[in-house]
Amino acid sequence: MRLIRLISLTCFAALATASCHFQAYRPQPISPPQTAASLEARTLNDPGLKEFIEKSLGHSINWPPEAWDFRLLTLAAFYFSPSLQSARDRLAFAQGGEVTARMRPNPTLSFSPGIPSPYLISLDFLVPVMTAGKRGYQIETAKNLSEAARLNLAQTAWNVRSAIRAALINEMAAEQAAAVLRSEAQLRRRRVARLGEQLTAGEIAMPVVTASRVDLLNAQLALQASEGQVAQTRSALAAAIGIPISGLGNAQFAWPALNQLPALSSLSPRGIQRAAVVNRLDVRQALLQYQAAQSSLQLQIARQHPDFNIGPGYQFEEGHSYFAPSFGITLPIFNRNQGPIAQAEAARKQAADNLLAIQAQAIAQCDLALARYRTAYQQFQKAQSVLVSFEHIQSPMARRAVSAGEADRLSLNTVLLQQSAATEVVVTSLLQAQTALGQLEAAVERPLEPGDAVPLIIAAPKGGIK
Repeated sequence: MRLIRLISLTCFAALATASCHFQAYRPQPISPPQTAASLEARTLNDPGLKEFIEKSLGHSINWPPEAWDFRLLTLAAFYFSPSLQSARDRLAFAQGGEVTARMRPNPTLSFSPGIPSPYLISLDFLVPVMTAGKRGYQIETAKNLSEAARLNLAQTAWNVRSAIRAALINEMAAEQAAAVLRSEAQLRRRRVARLGEQLTAGEIAMPVVTASRVDLLNAQLALQASEGQVAQTRSALAAAIGIPISGLGNAQFAWPALNQLPALSSLSPRGIQRAAVVNRLDVRQALLQYQAAQSSLQLQIARQHPDFNIGPGYQFEEGHSYFAPSFGITLPIFNRNQGPIAQAEAARKQAADNLLAIQAQAIAQCDLALARYRTAYQQFQKAQSVLVSFEHIQSPMARRAVSAGEADRLSLNTVLLQQSAATEVVVTSLLQAQTALGQLEAAVERPLEPGDAVPLIIAAPKGGIK
């Protein structure tokens, strides 16, 4: 009878184990032609993008937008970016590691029939016991790595934002440069026509007209190159968003505050450095990695103390039953975990040195970027003052002189060409200043422009990207 009960108990334990819900494998085949087709079909008119942007902004928007500004383009890149999705996957993997660290070890059930069966049977139920706080150190390590992965997601989002900013600035500058050169080419055509009239009237010599025609040809070549640059910058912007250039369609881009640069007085060198060495995402990520290395070292030191298994045991031998507790332990005789401890100590030192290296790099980047921005900002201010002088003083004076008959239209054309050249200098210096500001923002990893409220950490698009 006892034997029958023992066998019944063993069978019940086996059935209970078998009846547990286990996760089944679900294949997800991937086809490179299909993924390529999916990438090629991406467009700014994606209805899922509209839902994603409205959810991120917290309000509805006109769709499609009349003009895509920096904020909308950044959100579009957050929706499409493969690198951001990959960072989300790494975060999910790190969070899975945290789940793993929190799992408790399963007990063990062993059943040993003897010989001759069924007269000899052994049954042991062993529960593993972790000692010296190992489970807590495992959880702490996993939590730090999970938070580091979360910061890595924010870092990737920042990189995506920076790429959008640079691409949009280049596109806007290329559009403005093309408009300036288009106006200059028109002015030079008028100049050539006026000089041709003077040549016919015998007022000037042929070399003057020839030189003007050469200037016109150079302006036309510069305009052609600038229009090609516009196409290149649009392609770079599409790549930064994560869509093919055909996905831009006829989208128009706008940056109303492009000329509004933060004043130098608002950028304290000490404040910039302080923000970089404390709040930069890679600095915070390196600090979490150091803390994870610290917990890992504590775990390896705790593993000098062996874990053990304990539980009730039962033996049936020729009609007699024996109950006795079971206890098993690994004896630390041949090693005391010296190798893993040494590796963990080296990993902690490496993490500390990495944190110092990143902070030193942040300080150097801030100093260099702030110096570049200071120079570019001053050059832009000077160029803008020259252009303002032409727009409000010299060009109006030349027009009044023509209206009063004190000067001819060729003189006015000369002044307008000088104003066009000043405008071109302003566009170039603005591009340099905005580029330097982007480098300074990248060094601090914080928006520095007033009113910049683009979020950095965005949830995954609902249902994925089609």
